[in-house]
Parts: sequence; structure tokens; C-alpha cells
Amino acid sequence: MKDDNLEALKYPIGKYKIPEPITEAYIETWITVLEFLPERFEKLVTPLNDAQLETPYRPGGWTVRQVVHHVSDSHHHSYTRFKWALTEDNPLIKAYFEKEWSKLFDAKTAPIQLSLNHLKAVHAKLVYLLRGLSQEDLTRTFLHPEGNVTSTLAENIGRYAWHGSHHLAHIQNLVSREGW
Repeated sequence: MKDDNLEALKYPIGKYKIPEPITEAYIETWITVLEFLPERFEKLVTPLNDAQLETPYRPGGWTVRQVVHHVSDSHHHSYTRFKWALTEDNPLIKAYFEKEWSKLFDAKTAPIQLSLNHLKAVHAKLVYLLRGLSQEDLTRTFLHPEGNVTSTLAENIGRYAWHGSHHLAHIQNLVSREGW
């Protein structure tokens, strides 16, 4: 497979870019994306059979099942990061080894409905929290230990709207390519 084809499979909606400036319109759009993401995932993956769920979205990539569990795990972490940033002064967040998590028994074998239900609950709480943030809250920050990168909460809203859409596109593209 050519490098540009693999890159398109890895990043079907492109890499996340922080817009400058982050406007209220961006924030509202991103929150809406997060609000409807669980429903979009459920509609896309629920009809898939076990063989389809065990299909990697790209060569060397995670299976559909692993992607669903990853998004649930990742967005759970994100919710916690928002809470830390709202209650602590620029906290150093805990990173996690997502590739290793994807190899765990639950990520490889658990029914996807567990993570779909979890994603619904986490996103309901997250969206409720985000809709109540003030402009000042959106400027609060946390520090990610990988690269010592400081992120504002406004940036993180966009990052997770992108992240969910990125993984949704992985599965949508696979479903389209396979004609499912």
C-alpha cells in the first residue's frame, strides 16, 4: 500500500488543527458533535456481525470492536481531564498507553454494547458540563506529559470532537469499502 493511501486510511478527516481564534461558534459546533457522537456510533456499528467487528479498519489497524472500546475509554479519560482542569491549577494529567489498552481482553472480546452504553453516559455528562462552562472556564488548562503540551479546555473540546469523528470515519470508510 502506498504511503499516501495509508495516511488517508489513518487520518480520513485529516489531523486535528487548532483554529485561531477559537470562536463561540466553534465551541457550539464541537459540543454538538460530541452530543450526537454516541448515537452516530451506535447506528453505524450495531448492524455489524462478529466477523465484521473483527475486521481492522486498515492494514495493521485496530478492529472495529477495538475502535469502539478505544473511543469509550479515551473519552472517559477526556471527561476526567476536563474535571481536573476545572478544579486544579494547570494539572499534570495522566497519560495512558492506548495501544496497550487495545490489546487487553475486554478491548478484544467484550460486546460493543458495553462501550456504546458507556459512551452515551460519558457524553451525556460531558456535554452537560461543557454547555455550562464560562468563557473563563474555557481558558483553563492542563498539562499533558507527552511533550509537556499545555491545552486549554476550549482546545480540548475541539480535540475530542475531532477524535470521535476521526474514529467514526475509520469505520464508515471500512463499511463503505467492504460494501456492508
